[in-house]
Amino acid sequence: MRRMHRTVVCSHYGDITSLKIDAVVNAANASLQGGGGIDGAIHRAAGKQLLAECAKLFGCKTGDAKITSGYNLPASHVIHTVGPRGEHPLLLSSCYKRVMDIVKENDLKSVAFCCVSTGIYGYDNEKAAHVAFKTLHDWLDAHEDQVEKMDRIVLCVFLDKDENIYKRLLPQYFPKPDDATERQTAS
Repeated sequence: MRRMHRTVVCSHYGDITSLKIDAVVNAANASLQGGGGIDGAIHRAAGKQLLAECAKLFGCKTGDAKITSGYNLPASHVIHTVGPRGEHPLLLSSCYKRVMDIVKENDLKSVAFCCVSTGIYGYDNEKAAHVAFKTLHDWLDAHEDQVEKMDRIVLCVFLDKDENIYKRLLPQYFPKPDDATERQTAS
């Protein structure tokens, strides 16, 4: 049975750029200069100041992450991570770990993730979800001190297929206390 966490981990179907949260995660390209998909949407919503700050970061390597201000977004910060092209679980896992490390380093209480690498980068949506959930679960297990400080981790989806995948997988990795009690009682 998986360990339960006090930090609320939930999914949200909708526009990540509309969330009032400490940080949203951008599935960025290595240049950090904006692009299509979620990257373009975040840059458009945040405004030109985001592009100017990103230019000072000199890009980002695959599997790494960097933080900027959120500018015109309701979110205070954007954490840019560069996912792998194709299915490379270790690199995708590194994206989620690095984002969570940055959350911890900046004492953020909430973060919203998009589906990293599943768009034009071609990662299978369900396989990517398993990597994301396992990585976040393992990171929270290893950082109990951070778990106490965080309010929520939001897994934001905007495609129907991702919503279905996340609704099915989320309870497997992050059971609600009632779900865990019911399973223990049934055993």
